[in-house]
Amino acid sequence: MTTREEKLARWQQEERDVRALLAAPGVASLEDLKASSGMEFLRRIWRGELPSVPIGHTLDFVPIEGEPGRVVFQGTPGKQHYNPIGSVHGGYFCTLLDSALGCTVQSMLPQGQGYTTLELKVNLIRALTEKTGPVRAEGKVIQVGRSVGIAEARLVDVDGKLYAHASTTCLIFTLP
Repeated sequence: MTTREEKLARWQQEERDVRALLAAPGVASLEDLKASSGMEFLRRIWRGELPSVPIGHTLDFVPIEGEPGRVVFQGTPGKQHYNPIGSVHGGYFCTLLDSALGCTVQSMLPQGQGYTTLELKVNLIRALTEKTGPVRAEGKVIQVGRSVGIAEARLVDVDGKLYAHASTTCLIFTLP
């Protein structure tokens, strides 16, 4: 059985391993996006072949793992993420969850297709603080069709404690 300390050490090592591969932040070209399936596009970012995502750099979170229909992001909330009342701003929760949700939908798209978020619903369960340690947003697809994708995500700590959960509806379209 894995102890909490072993799991925490594994999570921290996985984050270091991912960070070592990521390229500098930037925005991929439309041509790069159109050249691959959604999953392959994400893998190219994660392997450092395309720029890493600027919002991940700004809020200090990274993709940890992904496969078609499931994507996990990890971040460690700190004081730089606080609101004026002394806990992590709700936007931090929402951004980690929205990233997992959107990339989960994107992971299911064929070459030439894109998506955008139509609706994001987030329920905050408990506060995050600088003492929480790393948290993971795990997104899972519920359904992806020709024009709509639906996914859900959970934000948990190393102990499996739930901090928030979310769902999204995404519009799927042919890339220009």
